[in-house]
Amino acid sequence: MGFEGEQVARLLPEFERQNPGIHVELQQMPVLSAHEKLLTAFAGDSLPDVTPLGNTWIPEFALLGALAPLDDRISATPGFDAADYYAGAWDSGVIDGVTYAVPWYVETRLPFYRADLLREAGIDKPPTDWDEWRTAMAAVKREVGPKRYAILLPLNEFEPLLNLAIHDPLLRDGGRYGNFRSEGFKRTLAFYKEIFDKDWAPRVGNTAISNVWDEFGKGYYTFYINGPWNIAEFKKRLPPALADTWMTMPLPGPDGPGASVAGGTSFVVFRKSEHKEAAWKLIAYLSDPAVQVKFHGMTGNLPPRRSPWENPALANDPYARAFRIQLERAVSTPKVPEWERIATELKLVGELVANGRLSVDEAAVELDRRTDAILEKRRWMLEQGSGRAATGAMP
Repeated sequence: MGFEGEQVARLLPEFERQNPGIHVELQQMPVLSAHEKLLTAFAGDSLPDVTPLGNTWIPEFALLGALAPLDDRISATPGFDAADYYAGAWDSGVIDGVTYAVPWYVETRLPFYRADLLREAGIDKPPTDWDEWRTAMAAVKREVGPKRYAILLPLNEFEPLLNLAIHDPLLRDGGRYGNFRSEGFKRTLAFYKEIFDKDWAPRVGNTAISNVWDEFGKGYYTFYINGPWNIAEFKKRLPPALADTWMTMPLPGPDGPGASVAGGTSFVVFRKSEHKEAAWKLIAYLSDPAVQVKFHGMTGNLPPRRSPWENPALANDPYARAFRIQLERAVSTPKVPEWERIATELKLVGELVANGRLSVDEAAVELDRRTDAILEKRRWMLEQGSGRAATGAMP
């Protein structure tokens, strides 16, 4: 899919050389249409043998019965060390104790920040918890004045709020209901609301900003929560004079270093594949630490295993260091097929909070209401499967 689909073609000749009886037919597709194309292929019984899936898609295809379990193949493959993988990335492919997917590359979100602007505001080290972050954002805002800001939290994206909130379970009762009325989520939402109430962040989406990289370079904001691909973008887009002014940092949490979402893409083998053994050999090859290092060099994508990070290209990259630390605390999103719809509601309700149209308590109730409606069919299916009513419904 997308850019990775173009680059992986360069790794296939060596795989075919090592496996002379196997020929790989690579079919590339645009990322934006991949989900629909794969569902259409499932309905038409024409899925490929193996494909990378976005981690949030895995529960949906597992529920459809489209995926082959991989545990036996993993345990039978010498050198395939599941413990070498970051736990959150690996867990994304495990549904009800069965491994259906193996991480190919991983991403998570954390703050990029302007170290020079922090120093000018009297902050000599990046914050590690929310109280320190409050202090830093307040100091920056005092320094930069009314027309600039401490942080950018685009209102058209759910990822910033999601990554701040992932430290607590977002669903409960086996994914039957929303857990947004929990004290943990309301604490997150109060912190998020405070950032906008105190004018530390502009109430805009990133489409209202001419260029997020240029504005970061101009000092329009000091913190920007985003993913590892922006390491290359900032290196490329910022002028040389700013090369030593920015850095990455682990995501602060409520009381110390915070959790974040283990995003990325994982390989699956489809259940009806007639070439499961060959498909697994391809996965094992692309999962080899040395091949993952090559793939990182080609794409900038981060390896999901720890051992490739010992390579100097990653070990000596100061901008990647925070991502390595953060990946140890990254966790999977809730493993329900409806998660992406719920994430959209998180964005919409978060925007209402940021604009002062809902209080924290009102937003928590509203998110639970919307989430519980989305999960209604899931509850019904689980009740039919168990032969009894689900427990724990909230009034």
